[in-house]
Amino acid sequence: MTRLTLPLADHHKHCDELFALAEEQAHAGNWTACAESFSHFRNELDAHFATEEQCLFPAFEASTGSAGGPTQMMRFEHAQMRELLAEMAAALGRKDAAAFSGEAETLLILMQQHNMKEENILYPMCDRALQGQSINVEAALRERLEAA
Repeated sequence: MTRLTLPLADHHKHCDELFALAEEQAHAGNWTACAESFSHFRNELDAHFATEEQCLFPAFEASTGSAGGPTQMMRFEHAQMRELLAEMAAALGRKDAAAFSGEAETLLILMQQHNMKEENILYPMCDRALQGQSINVEAALRERLEAA
């Protein structure tokens, strides 16, 4: 079976690397570099969420006839992560290392759990449901991520 969602799983790893860099720079007190790295990470994560919410999830829901269930939970978790990102940005603006680190720790745990659910449960479900679709879902996912 073709892994149509492989670009998204690969993008998880990319986002993780960007997140780790921003955290390292915050711990070092290098706020200028941290702001730049955090902005890059946040933009990539926003692009990832948008790709799932506007491309993958609707295709999966149309194929299965269900708009609830796993995609609804993933959207809820995306919203939670967006809130944590806003809190991290506020802490970054104040150069508050303790607050930034605390929010980062919470975000890291949520991202790890979220990514495991997507990669081990939702993405395989999407791969099965979207196999043989007339549109090339994998190409659409790659194109959206690269455009961001």
